[in-house]
Amino acid sequence: MRVMIIAVGRMKAGLERDLMQRYDERAKMTARSLGLIGPELRDIDESRARRPEDRKAEEAKAILAHIPQGAVVIALDERGKHLTSPALAQFIGHSRDEGAPACVFIIGGADGLDEAVRAKAQMVLAFGALTWPHQMVRVMLSEQLYRMMTIMSGHPYHRQ
Repeated sequence: MRVMIIAVGRMKAGLERDLMQRYDERAKMTARSLGLIGPELRDIDESRARRPEDRKAEEAKAILAHIPQGAVVIALDERGKHLTSPALAQFIGHSRDEGAPACVFIIGGADGLDEAVRAKAQMVLAFGALTWPHQMVRVMLSEQLYRMMTIMSGHPYHRQ
């Protein structure tokens, strides 16, 4: 199963990008033994529309075009469900075992996600009720993907 991140905007050079790349590299080394590929990152250009509703709709169209057929979609949104890391690992493992070809995590733009993206998602997930900068969300998601893989493989990285 492919693990993908679709994110609006670009990651700027700096400490956040370096840290994200470090977690992505660790995850990629672990993924194959779990029947996973990735994580792969797809950047979506931010919309230049004037109204927030138009920006979200334009970004949603681009996001939806990158989601593979049959993929499990997890949208990140502050109004989403709060899960533990082991629960997320269990959900992804179950999706893999059920034959899902891909699992796609979606990070919206500054205005959030359009309802069309939220409707496509099998899960809407929150990293808490706080608002986080998009670059930090990417780092936190990359770390959680690596953590998820270590949980699935029985590696001691995740301590309970």
